[in-house]
Amino acid sequence: MFQKRLTAAFFERDVLEVAPELLGKILVRKLPLIGEQRFVISEVEAYRGEDDLACHASKGRTPRTEVMYWPGGFVYVYLIYGMHFLLNFVTAGENNPQAVLIRGVDKVLGPGRVSRLLEITKDLNKTSLLDSEEIWVEDAPIVTDYQTAPRVGIDYAGDYWKNQPWRFYIK
Repeated sequence: MFQKRLTAAFFERDVLEVAPELLGKILVRKLPLIGEQRFVISEVEAYRGEDDLACHASKGRTPRTEVMYWPGGFVYVYLIYGMHFLLNFVTAGENNPQAVLIRGVDKVLGPGRVSRLLEITKDLNKTSLLDSEEIWVEDAPIVTDYQTAPRVGIDYAGDYWKNQPWRFYIK
């Protein structure tokens, strides 16, 4: 059954609008030996531009963060702790670096576990969610029964930024 792929208009909005609306959407990953697999997005975190000290863009435009400055709808993948590639979706408009970290799908929680399950590698960095045949997001009904909480693992950003309730998850 074909589902409607999310469009640029969905992603090209403020991350604090996009992040909670990604909950319940269907993340599709197509792998050569397995084919298409579909997962319900269950947990995300928002990172909101150069002013957000927890956001990679707080250090400005660099080769690593370049894709965050592109229009919403691209994949941003980075390596953390030298071992986990983390999956993010760029949001907002061009030159407004915002992204959503995918922290959970179905019953798999933790961005490193999600990336292992989906076989996320650096090769997907800068991939367009709008027309990729490897990864995309399909529409689903809006989830209204969700919780918010502070983001995880960002003590370095200081109390104000680490305590922003920008983690969203399905109850």
